[in-house]
Amino acid sequence: MEKTKVIIDCDPGIDDSLAIMLALKSKELDVIGITIVCGNSPVEMGFENAKKILKQMNRLDVPVFIGEDRPLCRAYVNALDTHGEDGLGESFLPKVDGYEQEMSAVDFLTLTLKRKKVSVIALGPMTNLARLIQKDLDAFCNIDKLVSMGGTFKSHGNCSPVAEYNYWCDPDAAALVYKTLHENSMRIHMIGLDVTRKIVLTPTILEYICRLNPKMGDFIKKITKFYFDFHWQWEHIIGCVINDPLAVAYFIDQSICSGFDSFVEIETQGISLGQSVVDSMNFYRKEPNATVLTEVDTFRFFQMFLSRLLDLEPEKLDILKDIL
Repeated sequence: MEKTKVIIDCDPGIDDSLAIMLALKSKELDVIGITIVCGNSPVEMGFENAKKILKQMNRLDVPVFIGEDRPLCRAYVNALDTHGEDGLGESFLPKVDGYEQEMSAVDFLTLTLKRKKVSVIALGPMTNLARLIQKDLDAFCNIDKLVSMGGTFKSHGNCSPVAEYNYWCDPDAAALVYKTLHENSMRIHMIGLDVTRKIVLTPTILEYICRLNPKMGDFIKKITKFYFDFHWQWEHIIGCVINDPLAVAYFIDQSICSGFDSFVEIETQGISLGQSVVDSMNFYRKEPNATVLTEVDTFRFFQMFLSRLLDLEPEKLDILKDIL
């Protein structure tokens, strides 16, 4: 099987870490680099967290590049209230020394995309991608497939009534990316809160993971406990929403989610800051620049996620149908 070369642009972050783990365990993907952006955690913390995950997965061969440390225009607001003091659920895993790269994330993106078409899975604010546009538009336009965990269509926001965090954190970057996509007849796959809110790691599923693979289960439990507590306190969810792994699963198998094509733009001002405005009724008569995902097969997601992380045959997880 020929693997798809992909760069993961992220802000680890608990769910980013789970997404990286899924990507590294998927034979369809060749993760050629991880680029870090400020978002859930400050960029240096995100860099350290990415290395911790790579060490856990025995994949420190994957290079990690430090990217932008602040949004394009607005002040940076992290999400450590959601992800814990260390950005990894206050697991305080041992630091992994070394592995610093000489070039920045934007330089890596530029040089890589100038040479060949590569896909990008964007799991955080899109500041790195916006800087890539500003630096080298041709390189940006050489992105093969772009999947973004971000935005929302009909579901409410998670940091304002209407905005999802990644787009709210740097709305100007997201707006520039969507505008550039439209101007160059490109399309983004928007994995927003409409679908990610249906991906809830429950205590039952977590206990099942621990029974099947105690080592992996203990690690996941360690980094998600804070996340469980946060979701109960703020949304009264028994479990935690793991947004980012769905973007990776969809990248691998697009039939896991369904939706529609639409023109989308991102609001950069006022009370609706960061809102993804989806022209679902085609009022603007503009060519679509996004595939907006609205439905997800939750069972198939968890079947993929668990079978790969736990090294099991997918059909052995049919019991999930009874516990989801």
